Amino acid sequence: MSPSPLSPVSTTSPAAPTTGPGALNASRTAATAARVLRQLRHDPRTIALMILIPCLMLILLRYVFDASPRTFDNIGASLLGVFPLITMFLVTSIATLRERTSGTLERLLAMPLGKADLIAGYALAFGTLAVVQSALATGLAVWLLGLDVTGSPWLLLLVALLDALLGTALGLFVSAFAASEFQAVQFMPAVIFPQLLLCGLFTPRSHMHPALEAVSDALPMSYAVDGMNEVLHHPDMTATFLRDVLIVAGCALLVLGLGAATLRRRTA
Repeated sequence: MSPSPLSPVSTTSPAAPTTGPGALNASRTAATAARVLRQLRHDPRTIALMILIPCLMLILLRYVFDASPRTFDNIGASLLGVFPLITMFLVTSIATLRERTSGTLERLLAMPLGKADLIAGYALAFGTLAVVQSALATGLAVWLLGLDVTGSPWLLLLVALLDALLGTALGLFVSAFAASEFQAVQFMPAVIFPQLLLCGLFTPRSHMHPALEAVSDALPMSYAVDGMNEVLHHPDMTATFLRDVLIVAGCALLVLGLGAATLRRRTA
């Protein structure tokens, strides 16, 4: 194996910047993302889960409310953000846990690969699939299922993509605390279901008990749903929409940082 480009000065420079969580190298990040994508390419069931399930759920929802298209308009936009978050959370947590339990993660961390490189590579790989997933789901809902939105469909796509990236970040994070794929799935009721109940999908958050409303204000899915509703009812980008997407993006970055902090060499 060829030495690191920094090896000639390694006698006087600390090793931490090369392997520490703060060292982000574009080539190593891209190599990690390419490896994850190659593995996913040989797993058609996982790809189908990520790409097709949100679309199928939207089709099912549209015809559940076949006699009331306006109801589909009211909740379809919100679920356009919720479905990608849930599927990306499931797939990312299980796939990353598989890397941890198989020893792949430990071998990667023994190489000159920073924690930031590794977590960014996973995020880039799953984020690439999230772009495809969000684009298909948004295009299906707006142009084939007749979802009627006042604002731009591109803003819907933006929120759906950020939701998928948030699901990816949450999946990377919780995989550190599960010992098996079954335990990874068990985190879904703890991490996703409370957000689903409190995000304002079933009732406006202002109608909830004050304590629950306060909790919902701290959950990122609430702002994802609020952002979708802004696009649904306003023709232009509003200040509230901008606030919502910045909060969702900030939460995704924060959770990715926490995911990098949980990476450790010991897999058992």
